[in-house]
Amino acid sequence: MNEDDISALEFATRACRSGTSMTLEQEHSDPMFLTSSFCFNNAAQAAARFAGEEQGNVYSRFTNPTVRAFEERLAALEGGEACVGTSSGMSAILATCMSILSAGDHVVASHSIFGTTVNLFKNVLGKFGIDFSFVDLTDNEAWSAAVQSNTKMFFLETPSNPLTEIGDVPAIASIARANECLLVVDNCFCTPALQLPLALGADIVIHSATKFLDGQGRCVGGAVVANHEIVKTKLVPFLRSAGPTMSPFNAWVFLKGLETLEIRMQRHSESAMSVAGWLSEQSKVTRVFFPGLSSHPQHELAKTQQQGWGGVVSFEISGGKKAAWELVDQLKLFSITANLGDSRSIITHPASTTHSRISAEERLKVGVSEGLLRLSIGLESPRDLIRDLDETKMLS
Repeated sequence: MNEDDISALEFATRACRSGTSMTLEQEHSDPMFLTSSFCFNNAAQAAARFAGEEQGNVYSRFTNPTVRAFEERLAALEGGEACVGTSSGMSAILATCMSILSAGDHVVASHSIFGTTVNLFKNVLGKFGIDFSFVDLTDNEAWSAAVQSNTKMFFLETPSNPLTEIGDVPAIASIARANECLLVVDNCFCTPALQLPLALGADIVIHSATKFLDGQGRCVGGAVVANHEIVKTKLVPFLRSAGPTMSPFNAWVFLKGLETLEIRMQRHSESAMSVAGWLSEQSKVTRVFFPGLSSHPQHELAKTQQQGWGGVVSFEISGGKKAAWELVDQLKLFSITANLGDSRSIITHPASTTHSRISAEERLKVGVSEGLLRLSIGLESPRDLIRDLDETKMLS
């Protein structure tokens, strides 16, 4: 099917049918091309492939049919022109920054982003002469005020990790365009099943495929979706030389995960809403962070940008770290791990895990308190999850 035919299809159909190219074996399921290299018909063809004069497979570091199928399918779901698969979500962010930015450039980023992303920006990319300013995700005027003459990129997560803050993508995109900056949006929490940042004005979309795109916590990977020019002239040359590319096996896992993405995200959202509503009624819960609640500061904005609320719920428990850890240890159904987006529900204490490498002062500044807990609501019955939380006797 050509791009026009695919774009006319609804999301669920694109999730199952786009990116598929049947081989001579006439297989119905997507094949895995587990090979490091590819053969050429003759020396001239080999030379033409390496020179970029002829399209075709060369070496799996930068051309592999299984990875390409995943890239084409995700691009179709995001409404983008092209995509590159990477070895992890963090390598997707690294590839985006290293391929577009140069020493002396400046980036405006949200305070409320993943702790490891903050470390990447400050402690890794900062060593190469790239400067970063951090602003309140929800303060559009702060985004505008932070722009400098050398600003080249805006970077944000919406919903944010772990407080599920919502950024006004169209408004921030307008500020970025007015200042000739690229807007990069991490769409990990919503996925294209619930949110389309490119349609809202973003230039680049980042994914940790490890999370909801896979949906079962099986493999690590990432992806970047953008227009043909950015992908072809910036990202592909960087990945070809630097090599943080996705493995064919992982690409196949993610490819199959995309087929069920829409129905999974609907279930995650519905169950998370049930759990968040119950948490908001508990006396020992001081605050619940979930866009689906009317009490969420950006609830109305989320309704205009998202097709669902997502599967992540964060909340604060009175008693600080001691109480938070005790609750974690008493739960029976929630897995204690730092991942999210799994079919099995997960509980995480961000201050001592995902955000532990940033200072206590920085954690408090972005709202990651010692009593904060993050839930990734899986595909279990929400009634069972609520019962598990209730039986700890620590929340009511």
